[in-house]
Amino acid sequence: MRVSSKGDYACRALLSLALHDEHTVPTSVRDIAERTALPQPYLEQILLALKGAGLVRSKRGVGGGYVLARSPDQIRISEILSAVDGPITLGDFGEPHQDGACDHEGQCVLLAIWKASGEHMRQILDGFTLQTVADAARGIAPWPKALADAGIASVR
Repeated sequence: MRVSSKGDYACRALLSLALHDEHTVPTSVRDIAERTALPQPYLEQILLALKGAGLVRSKRGVGGGYVLARSPDQIRISEILSAVDGPITLGDFGEPHQDGACDHEGQCVLLAIWKASGEHMRQILDGFTLQTVADAARGIAPWPKALADAGIASVR
């Protein structure tokens, strides 16, 4: 799996909202763009997709902007990526045959590996919430690599 620029930008934008504890006071797209060094026009498109997925809410007019739709400890990194990039998979290779019934020189064994790898990736990303990442960024929690090395598959 490859995290797209869009997925990275979406995570960075929501992390910015989480780091500034702006769960109730709307933040303008311009302010988010300035804090994250993301291009504002592209960020606007991403925030609309995140709004459609129910991860942020928006307010129009003076003092308007975006807020997290849920607490940062309730928003998983996997949800953010799926909202802008679609389901987390290693590719669209189809389902493997079972029990040696493969008729393509063992291709089904590889398909089973790709499927298992995608599921493992999804589990890892499910284990990190915006709060987990924000706490690590603030230096009050272990960095994600330390959590993964410790065998923590879920930080719920």
